[in-house]
Amino acid sequence: MKYFLHIIILIFSLVYSSHAVEEINLYTSRHYESDKELYKIFEQRYGIKVNYISSKGKVLIERIKSEGEGSPADVLIVVDAGNLWRVEQLGMFQEINSPLIKEALPEYLIGENNMWIALTKRARVIFYNPATTSKKDLHSLDYEDLSELKWKNKIAIRSSNNIYNQSLVASLIHRNGYDSTKIWMKKFIENFARKPQGNDRAQIIAVSKGEAHIAIANSYYIGLMLSGNQGVDQQKAAAKINIHFPNQKNSGTHMNISGAGILRNSPNYKNAVKFLEFLLSPEAQKHIIYNTFEYSVLENVEPHPLIRKFGISFKEDIKSIKKLGKNNARAVRMMDQLKWH
Repeated sequence: MKYFLHIIILIFSLVYSSHAVEEINLYTSRHYESDKELYKIFEQRYGIKVNYISSKGKVLIERIKSEGEGSPADVLIVVDAGNLWRVEQLGMFQEINSPLIKEALPEYLIGENNMWIALTKRARVIFYNPATTSKKDLHSLDYEDLSELKWKNKIAIRSSNNIYNQSLVASLIHRNGYDSTKIWMKKFIENFARKPQGNDRAQIIAVSKGEAHIAIANSYYIGLMLSGNQGVDQQKAAAKINIHFPNQKNSGTHMNISGAGILRNSPNYKNAVKFLEFLLSPEAQKHIIYNTFEYSVLENVEPHPLIRKFGISFKEDIKSIKKLGKNNARAVRMMDQLKWH
């Protein structure tokens, strides 16, 4: 009888395991509906269910920390290389072992020891209204030039608690050193047209209304606005605006990323690797950038036409991406000391 029960249990276990659902558990700070469409394509193609939780990056990181070794999270997606670096330093990622990923991405878009990868790129550019600011005024303009007196009361930018601005300052510290960047920042802040406020779209709108002559914001926001997805008013505001890519004669325009890593205690490691490989396929990359207006991490995938018209041959600052996290604390301290607010 005991032998018979062992046979029944064995058969039940084999049947159950053969029907066990393949899955990955994704924690993501990206909030695009188009990303969810991509997860469905992955599910249908590979038979791997994507369970996802969306929230702000800081919230997700704290959740994983509190879950400890029992965390069900397989993949974490966050915006900004600084955030990826921070998670890596916390020891929460493990190596991504994938020849396909190494072949697809250049070295500067892969974290140290293969702990994270970039999924999209973002350029932090200067927006201007040709009706109030001549293109000649922006010729060869670098971020460093924005401390000059000619830009007094003319610059719109969001607050210092924004990770995009923190990373821009971190890149300047890497490029020019802490002391030089501090001298620059003091004069730069004096050139603000108003107290930092709102999101990146708010800066673009301020320029369209003449509240500022130029604004610093991420490139993809104008694509979102021009597409009409943010409403007619924002579409009309964006139609007045053009883009200048700074630092073309020096290190290049500041670039940042959204990216992903596989968590240290991932219960579905192989599925997680397959998921990241899928996100780096030309098909998935085109789907992402044609819905979010970011730049692809693949050289053979061109930007959406709404972004392409502003230029695609600009020089990118690729040297500072991996340094953004390391310099973040110094950047924040400097911004606080000089009262960027």
